[in-house]
Amino acid sequence: MRKKLESVFNFEDSSGLGPEQRDSAMSVAAVMATVDGESALIQSAALLWHDHLDESHNFSQNIPCADGSFLHGIMHRREPDYSNAKYWFNRAGTHPAYPKISNQVKQLVAGTSLENLGGIKWDAAAMVDAVSSARVGTDEYIILQQVQRVEFESLLERFGA
Repeated sequence: MRKKLESVFNFEDSSGLGPEQRDSAMSVAAVMATVDGESALIQSAALLWHDHLDESHNFSQNIPCADGSFLHGIMHRREPDYSNAKYWFNRAGTHPAYPKISNQVKQLVAGTSLENLGGIKWDAAAMVDAVSSARVGTDEYIILQQVQRVEFESLLERFGA
């Protein structure tokens, strides 16, 4: 990852699965100052990672490609608006990041109650379903946060970050 973006995408502090905002989240102004001049995809992802769902949505809804739809889906999953999230993941189609996500998720969920997420191919709708039933503070929630981090890392790699 480019040095400039490392401070924005600190994956040691995982974002929540819902709309809550972490104390450690950067402000909108700080995020935008750091990603100034970056693509709309990176700006949307950075805002979403720092729990600024509405601001991220302003970008992702105007990115007419699979990557934009993927970000849009994550944002709606976090709102939570699960049916809308599934709609946007469906619009993303068979996203090019899915094989990498699937391979990494298999390792994260092996031997857990979330093992069904580790299928042959990534199933974004199954992730939405898992998030919809996860409760803060449970082992499942923590694993799903790690899965969400994998989604972000895979997308950022695609974005050239």
